[in-house]
Amino acid sequence: MSDTLLDIRDLRIEATVYPPGAAPFDTTIVDDVSLSLEKGRVMGLIGESGAGKSTIGLAAMAYGRGGIRITGGEIWLGGRDLRKLGPRRLRGVRGREVTYVAQSAAAAFNPARRIMDQVIEATLHHGLASRREAEARAVDLFAKLDLPEPETFGRRYPHQVSGGQLQRAMTALALCPRPELVVFDEPTTALDVTTQIDVLAAIKDAIRDTGVAALYITHDLAVIAQVSDEIVVLKDGRVVERGETHQIIEAPREDYTRALVSVRSIEHKEKPPAGEPVLRVDDITARYPGTRFDVLKGIDVELHAGQTLAVVGESGSGKSTLARVITGLLPPRAGGIDFAGRTLAPALRGRDKQDLRELQMIYQMADVAMNPRHTVGTIIGRPLQFYFGLRGRRKAERVQELLDAIELGEGFVDRYPAELSGGQKQRVCIARALAAEPRLIICDEVTSALDPLVADGILRLLLNLQKRENVAYLFITHDIATVRAIADSIAVMYQGEVVRYGPKSEVLSPPFDAYTDLLLASVPEMKLGWLEDVLARRRMESAGH
Repeated sequence: MSDTLLDIRDLRIEATVYPPGAAPFDTTIVDDVSLSLEKGRVMGLIGESGAGKSTIGLAAMAYGRGGIRITGGEIWLGGRDLRKLGPRRLRGVRGREVTYVAQSAAAAFNPARRIMDQVIEATLHHGLASRREAEARAVDLFAKLDLPEPETFGRRYPHQVSGGQLQRAMTALALCPRPELVVFDEPTTALDVTTQIDVLAAIKDAIRDTGVAALYITHDLAVIAQVSDEIVVLKDGRVVERGETHQIIEAPREDYTRALVSVRSIEHKEKPPAGEPVLRVDDITARYPGTRFDVLKGIDVELHAGQTLAVVGESGSGKSTLARVITGLLPPRAGGIDFAGRTLAPALRGRDKQDLRELQMIYQMADVAMNPRHTVGTIIGRPLQFYFGLRGRRKAERVQELLDAIELGEGFVDRYPAELSGGQKQRVCIARALAAEPRLIICDEVTSALDPLVADGILRLLLNLQKRENVAYLFITHDIATVRAIADSIAVMYQGEVVRYGPKSEVLSPPFDAYTDLLLASVPEMKLGWLEDVLARRRMESAGH
């Protein structure tokens, strides 16, 4: 046991739930979890949302957030039970022996302070080095993490670097004190696939070069397969399966693990277009007010009833901006939009009620897309009343029909958003869009915030509804696996332009342009050594040029 760094025994964690309009109650969110991690090893914690991954990761620091209480078990780090340490001694452990990398670096960094000051703060606070030594250590980490101009990178403010660069800077922050353990909490989930590769490679190299042990938390098994030595699979706060990475990937023993390995197995056959397009975007060019540069440049796409057009590309490519133009939130500088046989007014205020009803949108973050003080019945019922004048029993019956359509059924109409899971919230948003009986629904990254199993269920639901309602989807995503599962046609966007466009079978078949080739090659695959193969290919291509 001399090489064991972290030893968690019989961990139990509880929280108090405060449901709207009801008495608070206690619930167990982690139950009887035991795991141990040796020095220099990486353990992946994987499972769907609510499995307890992040809660266990924070418990490795003897920390519970948001009213969460560690009520049982032992947490041994470096030969000491952290639960028996007082607050002062715990503060000496956190940020020194164990550090944390959050999912959203943008939310974790202070926007008013330079990056260098924040990266070296814990190192200085714990007296681990002089300022000069800490800054030299940070510059060395910036170089290891492949950040631009490492000597001067730290002088920038968080808003002056990209999301991927900021995520790597947060890794530097965690490694600067030279801890024994780093907890990585979904560090690449919010990144597009091309940026994710760079960050994942940088994290893996930094772990190898420093010899630090790590807990790597994610819901993406293909990602964890690239960085971990062993994997712990969690569900509902309990350990389902644990094993070496190759065993979990190649020969999972439990049904739940096999489901995680086989997720995104949807086989959607491409449908040919029929009749006139329901949407035609003609030579659209747009820029944001007060700027001098076009963010969309001559966009031409079309979409037919009952079809799905996937708009794909990395962050900043113009995908969501195109949605804003189509919905009238950003009037174009040039070009026009035909919808359902008529020309749409450029700005939202110039469109009539029929335009609004027939063109609906489902947003990425269901949490912020619903009023938390309204019940599910009120949320779905509002478009029924606004567009069709339904009231009373007729409205209630239609709300229940829509709940049945999204496979929620009885018992949900009086619930509030806080009482729903992430997947259930997104289903309610889908029902609200369907309530307007639209001809086109814009789906803006609707599965990117969901774990793979829940996302798989949402995609299957959308495909079933499309067959039934003949509704068209414009599906914005950076996830190529989603594109393969749901699209009939694809528009690949890069720096405000469509660089590849056509039926799915053609767009995803070689020969590829350089950007599409990079995009497709950056999709994590469920096999060991995939990351190394991709990086080796990139090096060969760079050497060839």
